[in-house]
Amino acid sequence: MAGLPTCPLPQNDDYRALSLSGHVGFSTLPDQLVKKSIRRGFCFNILCVGETGSGKSTLINSLFNTSFDDPVSTHFLPKVELRAQTYELQERNILLKLTIVNTVGFGDQINKEDSYQPIVDYIDAQFEAYLQEELKIKRSLSNYHDSRIHVCLYFISPTGHSLKPLDLLTMRSLDSKGHMPFAVVGSDEKVQIGKKMVRVRQYPWGIVQVENENHCDFVKLREMLICTNMEDLREQTHARHYELYRRCRLEEMGFRDTGPGNEPVSLPCSMSYPERKTVCYNYASVESPQEVYEAEWSEFYLELQREEKELRQQYVQRKKEKVAMFKAEEQQQLAKHEQQMQILEEVHLKLEKKKKVLEDEIAAFLEKKANAELLQSEASVSTLAVSLNKGEDHKKNQGFRLELLCFDIRDEEITTVHQQSEREWEKLERERNSPRGFQK
Repeated sequence: MAGLPTCPLPQNDDYRALSLSGHVGFSTLPDQLVKKSIRRGFCFNILCVGETGSGKSTLINSLFNTSFDDPVSTHFLPKVELRAQTYELQERNILLKLTIVNTVGFGDQINKEDSYQPIVDYIDAQFEAYLQEELKIKRSLSNYHDSRIHVCLYFISPTGHSLKPLDLLTMRSLDSKGHMPFAVVGSDEKVQIGKKMVRVRQYPWGIVQVENENHCDFVKLREMLICTNMEDLREQTHARHYELYRRCRLEEMGFRDTGPGNEPVSLPCSMSYPERKTVCYNYASVESPQEVYEAEWSEFYLELQREEKELRQQYVQRKKEKVAMFKAEEQQQLAKHEQQMQILEEVHLKLEKKKKVLEDEIAAFLEKKANAELLQSEASVSTLAVSLNKGEDHKKNQGFRLELLCFDIRDEEITTVHQQSEREWEKLERERNSPRGFQK
């Protein structure tokens, strides 16, 4: 692009004032503008900032003499939310597209330090959306729904005390974002006074007529916002607040009005065909927006790749550390398991040995028991035979009658036959020595 001719800047000193000799017709331009504006309609956007229950919806209804049916807000939202509703109003043949943005949950949180931030972000987001539409190659600003805030109404709770720290912080943050007149008395209630139905707000000490200038400044506020300054507010939003945002954003994008030597800069000119006329590109930088965009995109893409590479390396490193840690834990668990299995095996062997010893002792005991029972049986048989023989001899010789000899053999406690025999002999001796004697 170097070496191309540049366009000369226009000089305003060459203008001359001339008089007309007759009617031309461009004096009807204001009428044409009015007709065009009426045909296209108007838009107006109001931001209502205030705590829940401070009367935002009531005042808006009073300002436009209608009911917008705003849903009831709750006091238990975790953060501030902005709710936008767009309505179409018509007065005579003038169409107005009215957008009302309500701050839901403002001032209801315990920590109110950052309650204003969502409001500032919302205003900047509307400016950014309009700027992005302007930067498009194929723009459609004539049909674009402009959502930029034209006026901000800040509602102060009528507590009778001074402003809260939240009020001061929020108003200070919104001062450069829009126009902020204060709210006044509004009401949805109508009563008949004389022959007219008027809006009033009733208090224990009396009533306040909303549209009575001796009672409050509501009429002045409505005239200022709607009747007198609505178009000025729209123009100031575009010419002042939006331009301030646009300038800062374009500077962030790399656009400049002056070069390193503080000289004015512009894009190089090109030759248009077939007229062969010099055409200049009226941009704020030597580079075209496409080149600036591509350069910023390349820089952003490289930065993104670098960050992605770092994240991948961090991921791989953390993965290796995790795998090593899991392997170490696995080895520890395996070693612990093997140690426990070895201890369990030793305990099992000891129990087996004790079991074998116990089984041997039981077998020896059973064998001894069987031998003892066998010996006792043999002794019992022989003793019984001897006893019977003695009894028969004694009966024959002395005529004694042996009534019954019995003995018990038990499993656990065994009385020997010899002992029973001795007891029987003692019994016989006692009976023989008794006075009755034995019966012959």
